[in-house]
Amino acid sequence: MERIGSLPFMWAYLALFVIVMLRSNATYWAGRGIAAGGRKTRLQRYLDSPSVARAEKAVARWGAPAVSVSFLTIGVQTAVNLAAGLGRMPLRRYVPATVAGAFAWAAIYATIGLAAFDAAVAAAAGSPLSLLILVILAGAATLGIHLFRVSRRRRLDRAAVAGCPALKPEPGSGPSATQP
Repeated sequence: MERIGSLPFMWAYLALFVIVMLRSNATYWAGRGIAAGGRKTRLQRYLDSPSVARAEKAVARWGAPAVSVSFLTIGVQTAVNLAAGLGRMPLRRYVPATVAGAFAWAAIYATIGLAAFDAAVAAAAGSPLSLLILVILAGAATLGIHLFRVSRRRRLDRAAVAGCPALKPEPGSGPSATQP
């Protein structure tokens, strides 16, 4: 049996499968709980966010396949599982979709993900310069993702303001308007 680092592949795969099943089902049940009464709390702002709205639309339109495919994406999986809970997707459809997605997710992370982690650890152990380069690359990637999300959020906010007459500023108001 092939080994990844010091952990046999099958054990790594099973551990990752269990982790993602626990996380996705916890998110689903959090969504169910929020649907039962949490919309009247501070979570309202998050629940009305564009990412949750898109996820709810995807789950409403595509159902179980949207849940399965979400495991192959980055940054969408949590929103889709939460939307499935918010929409009260029946467990007879949700659980098989989650199992299929978790199988794929665990396979990807048990192979590519752990191999990349092993390579990073080996590079860092061989050279402090390699470790510094890895930290800089990880920081740059994190910053790039953050900047992309901020610019996308601002674009969506501008589009929402442009499309909603109630949100448009009154003529003559704002910082450039003269006060009497």
